[in-house]
Amino acid sequence: MTITDCPSQVWTCGPDLENFLPPQRETLLRALAGQLRTSACAADQDLGHLEEQLLRGGHELFGQMLEKAAQEKAAAAPPLCPHCQNKLRRLSAGHRTTIQTRWGLIRVERVRGYCRRCKKWRFPADALLGLPEQGTQSPGVQEIAALVVSKMPAPEAEQVVERLTGVKVSAGTLARAARVQGPRAQEKRQRLDGQMSTPEGRHQQDRDLQLQLPLEPFTLVIELDAWNIRERDEHWGQSAALRAAGQEPARWHWAYGGTCFRLNQRAQTAGGRPVILSRGTVMTRGGVDALKEQLWAEAMRRGLGRANEVLIVADGAVWIWNLGGDRFPGARQRVDFYHVSQHLWAVAHTLPPDDEAAARAWVEPLLAKLKADASCEVITELEQLQERLEGAAQERVQKEVAYLQSHRERMDYGTAKKKGEPLGSGAMESTCRQYQVRFKRTGQFWSPTGDEALMCLETFRRNGRWHLLFPHAQPPDPSKN
Repeated sequence: MTITDCPSQVWTCGPDLENFLPPQRETLLRALAGQLRTSACAADQDLGHLEEQLLRGGHELFGQMLEKAAQEKAAAAPPLCPHCQNKLRRLSAGHRTTIQTRWGLIRVERVRGYCRRCKKWRFPADALLGLPEQGTQSPGVQEIAALVVSKMPAPEAEQVVERLTGVKVSAGTLARAARVQGPRAQEKRQRLDGQMSTPEGRHQQDRDLQLQLPLEPFTLVIELDAWNIRERDEHWGQSAALRAAGQEPARWHWAYGGTCFRLNQRAQTAGGRPVILSRGTVMTRGGVDALKEQLWAEAMRRGLGRANEVLIVADGAVWIWNLGGDRFPGARQRVDFYHVSQHLWAVAHTLPPDDEAAARAWVEPLLAKLKADASCEVITELEQLQERLEGAAQERVQKEVAYLQSHRERMDYGTAKKKGEPLGSGAMESTCRQYQVRFKRTGQFWSPTGDEALMCLETFRRNGRWHLLFPHAQPPDPSKN
């Protein structure tokens, strides 16, 4: 095997394939074939049993092959610092490490050297194999950890991984590996978003979109929402003392999200349910300012620079419209129809409060008027109703009138229906609920660092950029976007 002094260049392996085959392969294959034959002849076993035999029985064979190939790769690592490319000094060989892989534990010997520039001992083979600086998990196990821990708590993930792969990876190992991958994803996201802020990055993105998008104009739809996440703080365990001192612990904090998609990528299933074929998602615990920057970069990647118009759909939160006016000036704005209907229902349930049939009979004609772009008539009816009421009922109606008046220009539901545009922000609200499935389980408490890291991992997967974190993973097919 030959290799150049530069680790970024490709080396060529020798033609001898025997180096990658274990000497006892015939014995291992015969044993595995015997297990398969026994299972195939058993009347009470099906294809699942055959699959299980291959999964379990193949570990030893594949593990030995992997160990040989990994050792070949480690031996080819040039004696350069993987961080600064400085030539290593005081080299010594034979340093063995045990690596957790998809096929079980393997052992690899590598060279250690001292980097005078970094003033640290380095193992160049570790970087070549994709091992983390802290830990000995293979890239495949790192990916598994990032994926399953972003979906479920580590103790549950341990059981799932063992059942599906046949390899036991402890909950602690999975948690530690995921904690490493989260910050990696955040750093990668920051670099990707930063590219969208440069003329070169925007130009390249525009060129890429020209190859993907049809020539006809399109509308870019942006939806926003927020949800609460529970976190530990420095006063954890002191709730009783805080309340006794007249302070209420603040353990719930806002996570902010947005999604963007081209209107021509919004279709319907055979049953008539709207479905979005491709979209970008942003989710962050970093506050509105972090959302603002991340969402703008994601919108640029989805065609903001070439969109004929931009439509923002969300509930009535003030921060949303402030963000829209700041980062997406000139965009049309629409308040979510369901949220508006809730405000009308709040009025209906006061007239009288216990008669559901009467409330429905009152509110349904008003909802129909909203869908016909007659929001002014609805507001007028509420103002007339307000004059006839007194006390708490009048105050309630007055509050809802003020809400509708503040969104008078954002209730163009009739126009939306004619154009095939969404009346509400259901896509984003459902996305928030999907994130909450992981973060709001019973007994779950987070830290700002931990929740942001896992959110970032989940968002990379949703946006089809998983392969940027794990290059061995298959990138998505662009023709399906």
